[in-house]
Amino acid sequence: MFDLPVLTKPERKAATQFRLMLLDYGFEMSQFSVYMRYCYSSAQVETLCKRVEEALPDGGRVNILQFTDKQYERIISFHGAVRQPKNRNPSQFNLF
Repeated sequence: MFDLPVLTKPERKAATQFRLMLLDYGFEMSQFSVYMRYCYSSAQVETLCKRVEEALPDGGRVNILQFTDKQYERIISFHGAVRQPKNRNPSQFNLF
């Protein structure tokens, strides 16, 4: 999750590039400044943390939270007043 300055045109451009970088690395947007990605190992988490660190815009705040598979499955989500189905862990391997 992040909070980036967007008061000037260069700041908005940097924030957009940061969001696009997250999408390029396989993150999906959960909320406007909250992106999620399933990682199957701590080594993969470390690699992604380094890539995020390298792409950080000046003046922004970024927090990276880690959940276990079980914690992710226990997230309770609502859309309006409707409770959403439980999260399922993505398959570890996707073949195209």
